[in-house]
Amino acid sequence: QLHFVESGGGLVQPGGSLRLSCTPSGFNIDYYAIAWFRQAPGKEREGVSGIGFSDAITNYADSGKGRFSISRDNAKNTVYLQMNSLNVEDTGVYFCAAGYAADPWDVTAEYDYWGQGNQVNVSS
Repeated sequence: QLHFVESGGGLVQPGGSLRLSCTPSGFNIDYYAIAWFRQAPGKEREGVSGIGFSDAITNYADSGKGRFSISRDNAKNTVYLQMNSLNVEDTGVYFCAAGYAADPWDVTAEYDYWGQGNQVNVSS
């Protein structure tokens, strides 16, 4: 079964940083758009950031603009989400996802493969 392996979550204080990593199992990310989604308790899964086939195409939810940075390293077959200046509203389970032609980028139905989810807790 094709899926992602995620890492990098954990507990961080407000204002801190985390870097999430996402590596697929069983396929290569070269030809996929990749996105990170977040699901907070009692809320729907929402798009956080997405990156197209080319690193030149990146998208961010308003909540993460200026604080989050998505990147991909095709040689390592890995996608990263650098999160800075974290606040309590960033708490949730973060999922990475791959889609062949994800447009719009922040719609879950556009993605075919998903990671297992990685818990991020921002708390003092």
